[in-house]
Amino acid sequence: MTFQRKWRSYRHRFVPWVVFNLSKNEKTLRQVTERSEDSLISAEQITQSLLKFFVVLLRGHGELRASTEKDCQLLGQDAMLQTLGFCIDRRPSTLPFAGTGVFVAKGVIPKGTVVALYPGTVYQPYDPILLQSIRNPFIFRCIDGILIDGSDKGMSKMVFKSCSGRDRLGPLLTSDTSWLTGSPRNPLAVGQYVNNCSNTKPANVCYQEFDVPDKFPIELWQFLPNVNFSQDTRRPLRCVVLVSFRDIAEGEELFSNYYTIVH
Repeated sequence: MTFQRKWRSYRHRFVPWVVFNLSKNEKTLRQVTERSEDSLISAEQITQSLLKFFVVLLRGHGELRASTEKDCQLLGQDAMLQTLGFCIDRRPSTLPFAGTGVFVAKGVIPKGTVVALYPGTVYQPYDPILLQSIRNPFIFRCIDGILIDGSDKGMSKMVFKSCSGRDRLGPLLTSDTSWLTGSPRNPLAVGQYVNNCSNTKPANVCYQEFDVPDKFPIELWQFLPNVNFSQDTRRPLRCVVLVSFRDIAEGEELFSNYYTIVH
């Protein structure tokens, strides 16, 4: 019973890695007194931020003659600087043995800004995910039991590409598969590489769940790095964005709280 109470109190957690980390150092936990306090900005603010960026991104891709991965990557970074005032990229983390991290490459990120998206296949609580979860540290759990598989390898990669192709509307793409490569068209789609904070590296971003509204233009869905596993899902597409706690300077690495406890 004690284990079940602890398990249910976690706002965000990675499965199954969290099972072995229920007694984490308090300094690496984010705690809020109720669910409403977990959102730093409104859903409308998230929508407007993504719309502003995606419109410029779409215009740039329409004008782009060459279509190499490098061209798309540079275009995405330019679009971020133009619309958001900063751009991010992946580099070796400053944390020992943490692998890849995400850094502010140029500009300054203001407090309360969408800085990244957590990509992956979206599973409802009733969807099968056992095989995909084996040795997979990138499965993100939302408060309502929805799971997002952010792995870009193996079966997870195949499932995402299959679901993306299934949902295509003729020539219109309804999701972005380029996050599975080293050069995503949407440079925000690197949230799975943001590392957990430590005693010496406090968190500067946090996760926030976001359901894509019906009014979101269909021609901009091609930049969303998420897709539903079930084709007949009767609910909005779930996305998870990372939002800045404070101003983040150029050159800083992004750190999140893998755990948020709602009391």
